[in-house]
Amino acid sequence: MEAIVERSCGLDVHQATVVACLMTGPPDGRAKKTTRTFGTTTAELEALRDWLVAERCTHVGMESSGVYWMPVFAILEGHFELIVGNAVHMKNVPGRKTDVKDAEWIADLVRHGLIRKSFVPPKWQRALRDLMRYRRKLVESETSERNRLMKLLETCNIKLSSVASDVFGVSGRAMLRALIEGKATAAEMAQLARGALRKKTDRLELALRGQLEEHHRFMLRLQLERVERIEADIEILDERIDAALDPHRDALNRLVGIPGVDRVVAATIIAELGTDMSVFPSPRHAAAWAGVCPGNNESAGKRGGQIRRRGNVHLSTALVQAAMCASRKKGSYLKERFWRLKARRGQKRAAMAVAHSILLAVYEMLRAPQDYRDLGADYLDRVAKRSTEKRLVRRLQALGYKVTLAAA
Repeated sequence: MEAIVERSCGLDVHQATVVACLMTGPPDGRAKKTTRTFGTTTAELEALRDWLVAERCTHVGMESSGVYWMPVFAILEGHFELIVGNAVHMKNVPGRKTDVKDAEWIADLVRHGLIRKSFVPPKWQRALRDLMRYRRKLVESETSERNRLMKLLETCNIKLSSVASDVFGVSGRAMLRALIEGKATAAEMAQLARGALRKKTDRLELALRGQLEEHHRFMLRLQLERVERIEADIEILDERIDAALDPHRDALNRLVGIPGVDRVVAATIIAELGTDMSVFPSPRHAAAWAGVCPGNNESAGKRGGQIRRRGNVHLSTALVQAAMCASRKKGSYLKERFWRLKARRGQKRAAMAVAHSILLAVYEMLRAPQDYRDLGADYLDRVAKRSTEKRLVRRLQALGYKVTLAAA
């Protein structure tokens, strides 16, 4: 097979070491191999960069192994044509395996142009990704801590959640602090209710009578403080995210116009998918990369189960959440599509199909900046009417009739 790169390098990246194999030579001749091993500290990675620059290397390839490739990529970025490939697609042939042979194999693949480049977003997008993914972790931690607090209340036979719809609202938190102090009676704590909850003071008085001991109050205090501390961290993080999204405010405002897409989902879409749709040849490629489309499993002319293909879990999760919210938006095309599919295929498949529709809309809105235009709740009815007319006309024509349609 003919080579297409004259000076290529393959990197076998590990936590503590990087094995580099440099291949040089004319495409129509035999390549010369030079192998060196470097550490992964910043100074040693800079030495790797300087060596490759001195050798006039043009293309560098590596596997996307965990997070270890990221600092290597950051230091080499801007100096070479970097190729980060899927490790599954770059496996060597079975046999003797060493780090040196792995580096040589990657360099040979780069030399012949046989590695499909993975999508590595620009710096601003990688920074926004870090912020949004950490925000998701904080929200998950807050939810877990709230569940532990609710479990503790049930253990003490305090049925606050059975009466108050939001235990962590203004009234609920006031009652929780009163429970922690342990000085107020159940009747006094029930009077802390605000708004519509004041109509349920009798039920609250019964619900707040439980077996709350000293160690329960101690744990309740720690859990409530932890919830409030995470909430404060999320507010600080949201301010930083808003600052990072300022250059992309127009795209954010357009995405919020899609039914089911709020500010957090829109920010997740920009962080994971980006705003430059030229990196994806078509909306189908973007859907496959996001993991919101069926897999392709065919052998001997028979199609196997179409299990959803693996993709960007952060983006697919946000899209499915948006789909579930869109299923409650009155008068929208997405709601009608969801409920029609749910009746035939179930809730999960319907949510995935609507998530796919949202991603296609996002792709077109970002590719050629435009606002979201809803097709309307009756769109599927109009399509079904036209298809039914065509099908019945074809059947009558096949029976030898000349068909002319006229409105009643």
